[in-house]
Amino acid sequence: MVGFMITSFKLSALCIMGEQKGEKLKMVDIIQIMAIIIPIVVLVYVIITSLRIVRPTERGLVERLGKYQRFVQPGITLLVPFVDRIIKVNITERMTPVQRQDVITRDKVFMAVDAVVFYKVKPEENSVKASQYFVNNYESQIDTLSRTVLRDIIGGMDMAVANTSRPIINAKLKDALDEQTRDWGIEIVRAEIKDLEPPRGLMSSMESVLKADNERQAAEKTAIAQATLASGEKNASIQRAEGMKQASILQAEGQKTATIAIAEGDAEATKLRNEALTTYFKDSAITFKQLETIMTSLQNNTKIIVPEGKAISLILNEQENLNKASSIIPVPAPQQPQQTKSANTK
Repeated sequence: MVGFMITSFKLSALCIMGEQKGEKLKMVDIIQIMAIIIPIVVLVYVIITSLRIVRPTERGLVERLGKYQRFVQPGITLLVPFVDRIIKVNITERMTPVQRQDVITRDKVFMAVDAVVFYKVKPEENSVKASQYFVNNYESQIDTLSRTVLRDIIGGMDMAVANTSRPIINAKLKDALDEQTRDWGIEIVRAEIKDLEPPRGLMSSMESVLKADNERQAAEKTAIAQATLASGEKNASIQRAEGMKQASILQAEGQKTATIAIAEGDAEATKLRNEALTTYFKDSAITFKQLETIMTSLQNNTKIIVPEGKAISLILNEQENLNKASSIIPVPAPQQPQQTKSANTK
């Protein structure tokens, strides 16, 4: 029995020793694997932490052990782990609002002023360095400077002038900020007055005055329009009268010219008749008058009574006028008075 127990104990001891030896082998393997993996992980981490990417809208400043070391352009840059650090600076245009404030104008009126300032960091190395090393929190500094400058500018103006001089205020504000931020590496792109509001009560009064002024201007424009209309009608009447006058003058001149032409024609006809009488009907004026009368009668298809024995033979161009000789009725010649016969006898 004792021998069996000893044998069992020996077997158990051997089994335990085998198990311990296997566990030691496993621990050695794990340590070896960790010895390989840990350096790899550390190396990867070092590489990752050493690489930095700078975007096109940024510029970088590398510091080594707290001292400026170099300027970084957009792209990938390599840092020394645990020694270098990079400061990325945005160079795009940005806006900072100016805190709303009440400003007293020169004529003792409170006005609420609200503005915005647009700025950007210049991309040059010196400007980027200045924006980080020459000023602390330039956005807050710009806000404070803008409020101070606005109080100074608007405080020297009357309320009415300030309301109509926003471009002037904007220009003065920009110039003042440019001068103050010259050493910060910052460019002030523009400064704009966002709101310029007088007190509520004063706004009501201004609206009443503005309404009255608009009504006055409307009345003046209406009166001017009516006067212009009346003047136009007057000018039109004058032009019509002038036209009628010119027409009357031209008509009278035409009638005068026509009358003169008719008179000249009549005179020329009379002259020609007289010349014909003198040339062709000399000592035969009565015969010419008879011929003229017959010609007129033939034109108007009129019957003419002539004394008997005084019919005249006419030669006409048209055959149909020859038939008109039958319309001439001969009548006896009038007898001469007795006194004329006795006188002739004597």
